[in-house]
Amino acid sequence: MFKITFCGGAQEVTGANYLIDTGKVRILVDCGLMQCPRFCAARNRDNFPYDPSTIDALFVTHAHIDHVGRIPKLVKDGFRGVIYSTAPTKDFARIMLEDSLGVLEKEAARMGEKELIYSLSDIEAASKLWQGIGYRQEIVIGDISVKMHDAGHILGSAMMEIDVQGSPREAGKKLLFTGDLGNTPMPLLSPPEVVSGVQIMVIESAYGNREHEDLDDRKVKLERAIEDTIKRGGTLMIPAFALERTQELLYEFNDLIEHGRIPRIPVFLDSPLSIKATEVYKRYQSYFSSEAREIIKTDSDLFQFPGLHLTETTDASKAINEVKGPKVILAGAGMMQGGRILHHARRYLSDTSNMILFIGYQAAGSLGRRIIDGEKKVKIFSDLITVNAEVRSIRGYSAHADTNQLLDFIQNSTETLENVFVVQGEPAASLFLSQRTRDYLGLHAHAPRQGDVFTF
Repeated sequence: MFKITFCGGAQEVTGANYLIDTGKVRILVDCGLMQCPRFCAARNRDNFPYDPSTIDALFVTHAHIDHVGRIPKLVKDGFRGVIYSTAPTKDFARIMLEDSLGVLEKEAARMGEKELIYSLSDIEAASKLWQGIGYRQEIVIGDISVKMHDAGHILGSAMMEIDVQGSPREAGKKLLFTGDLGNTPMPLLSPPEVVSGVQIMVIESAYGNREHEDLDDRKVKLERAIEDTIKRGGTLMIPAFALERTQELLYEFNDLIEHGRIPRIPVFLDSPLSIKATEVYKRYQSYFSSEAREIIKTDSDLFQFPGLHLTETTDASKAINEVKGPKVILAGAGMMQGGRILHHARRYLSDTSNMILFIGYQAAGSLGRRIIDGEKKVKIFSDLITVNAEVRSIRGYSAHADTNQLLDFIQNSTETLENVFVVQGEPAASLFLSQRTRDYLGLHAHAPRQGDVFTF
């Protein structure tokens, strides 16, 4: 017998955290921060529903903060096992956690809170426990073996294939935790691998009830947004996630400019985190798709083009205001819950000549989601800002698989699947995908709640 406990990411997008307990071994898949307005501060401070000192290993699917954000707290609370991920994920996680700590510090100061959930020393302690391994490298811990497979979501993202050893009289079980699955096709990455023989699948559902535009449509919409902003002489703001979305946009800008489809105008990458993440991308080009590696042979830097300015310092960020439009600003954070995009939004949202373009998932309650949903007056810092700028969104740039891609992924394993658990989505998305899996594929599918335990 073994148990799976859904300790986070159940009928919510963030806070991924899953416990597998065989009675001999206890391992975790992911340990993410719960993100909502103010980072769900109280919930993130809560004790884990297990004793961290009893966990033998933690396997990390990828470095987004909703999958790694509580790892330093896990270490602070007693975890001393090994942390496994791909090498790019290990490098990304360090810079993501340090950036997250800075956000938490600012939030704590603003709200008059004295204690953070972790410190820089906890991040450093976690780094010492962390090992970078390759795809399909087998890790054996007691009666469990784990292999990682390419999830195609961001560079180095992984699915966890977990084999639980059976008894002399009973066969074992093969589990697959998908982490976040990529939106295929993506310019830089390969599609998710197919893993055979899976009996229990835990699959994400961020877009479990929605479809994306295709690759050609999204690129045309990006081009039109740039061109329309240029005609007005305005500012195009793009709230961008530091990992994958920013690099994908830089790649697209590079291609559009090199082929003369858009004029050369100032493009500001106003995110120190994105700049650091892009350097990690450059170090791990072997993880790119075969198509991207072919392009590198003739274009050695996919993320650099005329007119691009990297603004790392606060003074450099402020100086963007002195540059007249038309111009483009790529700035974090992607859901507008913090970061430099807020300063630009406060300045430019009220002007009809400007545009704000959303190219990624916007969680319920986030500032980005409220603007997309049509809110005309939004509070940014202490100011009430009227939204007069044009608001557009492009769903096709999501790094997540949509409902059809998720169903196709499940369908690849229908011959062996016994149970499907749908996680990491808002309730409407998780419940829709689980019902669709039952109706279309005839499989046992569930959308577990936080704290649910299943025994096999």
